[in-house]
Amino acid sequence: MTKHWKRGLALMLALVISMSVVLFSGCGFSDWEKYQYPREYSDIVSQEARDNGLEEALVYAVIKAESNFDADAVSRVGAVGLMQLMPDTFRWMLYREGNTELTTDDMTDPAINIRYGCHYLAYLSSKYTALKTIAAAYNAGDGAVDGWLEDPSYSDDGVNLKEIPYPETASYAEKIEKNYAKYKELYS
Repeated sequence: MTKHWKRGLALMLALVISMSVVLFSGCGFSDWEKYQYPREYSDIVSQEARDNGLEEALVYAVIKAESNFDADAVSRVGAVGLMQLMPDTFRWMLYREGNTELTTDDMTDPAINIRYGCHYLAYLSSKYTALKTIAAAYNAGDGAVDGWLEDPSYSDDGVNLKEIPYPETASYAEKIEKNYAKYKELYS
């Protein structure tokens, strides 16, 4: 390492430290965490959570994990919008309520996506009791979760999952639990 390179590195480190002090001195750590865990679309989330008997913290936890508040997000498997609904799930929910006016083209509309994402979360919450199980079903589907609950390798009681066999779903469920706890801590 040359003397100039070391000096440049030391100056850069000092700059990063001083910028951090300036950044965090104007706001508390809680403000920084709220920036990391926003509550965008709060009017829609509040209304739909209330209408569906859900906690807002759960809805925000799902939105953060699924799209990080990007209304135009589309996953590699075709899930769409803020709550990353699959088109088949969306159509099934439209059918359940007799809605013939909406189409999958409407899924990127935040109000529609949150409404049907909350409908689906409410359906899963009525079927399962534990957050981990609800989150697993939101990610992998309730058919997969029903099968896991019947398997003693994954469930001791047929109600709660002790293990999730899909690594992606296990990671997702942990993320939902973490996000949910953080939203409850910051906004309760």
